[in-house]
Amino acid sequence: MVHCLHKIFILDYSYTIIDSDAVSKLQLQSFLEEYGDFDCVGFSKTANEGLNNVLKFNPDIVFVHLNDQAAPLLQMVIELHQYMSQIPIFIGLAKTKNYAYEAIKNNFFDYWLQPYNEFDIRKSILKLRKTAPKEKAPETLCLKSYNDFHFLDTREILYLQADNNTTEFFMADGTVNNAYKTLKTFEKKLPKNFVRIHQSYIVNTDYISRINFGKNNCALKSVAKPLPFSKSYRENMDTLKQILSKKSVSNLN
Repeated sequence: MVHCLHKIFILDYSYTIIDSDAVSKLQLQSFLEEYGDFDCVGFSKTANEGLNNVLKFNPDIVFVHLNDQAAPLLQMVIELHQYMSQIPIFIGLAKTKNYAYEAIKNNFFDYWLQPYNEFDIRKSILKLRKTAPKEKAPETLCLKSYNDFHFLDTREILYLQADNNTTEFFMADGTVNNAYKTLKTFEKKLPKNFVRIHQSYIVNTDYISRINFGKNNCALKSVAKPLPFSKSYRENMDTLKQILSKKSVSNLN
């Protein structure tokens, strides 16, 4: 059985921050969280650490604080061309305009002055979304067996369950579809709203209605029994709890 994926558009922009100032770094991260479509994948303090992070995570955007390390940081941007065919979008951060010319010479997308001007940054982000739209993870999963093509809308998948060397797809309409591949085969192919919670389960987090850390299980809409999560995937559940809490109208302790 062969599995293929079809793509549509618009998703989070992944980004990394190169900044030796911890306070500045946290301020920027907090500011970007308000926009909802920026996903932080790493931090670094120096040019060398930044280069390693960019090569490791391949982010869409790199925020560079051009402070006393401006020269090595700008050199790092130049050096990236030796290793990457597609260079990330760079946005410079600084308290003065001293490095603006060098940033422009190195094809920075924008240059943000500190303290941040909300109006200027909003215009910059809107420009970014328009000029560099983010391609989304696939939303249609195609299960092919010989000349039979079965297309599953990932928005309708409640969860996946391992069954020996096969995988069962439990759908919102109550049907169950089978694929003769292991659960691991689909783990990295599905959109980011699918999370591994157990050796035997991957869930569509859009359907999660409750997480019970006392009983180590989570409830899904339209599913009668809660699904267990294991200790080895507890970190995934902690992250999921934070994400879902942010989307809630109220967050009461």
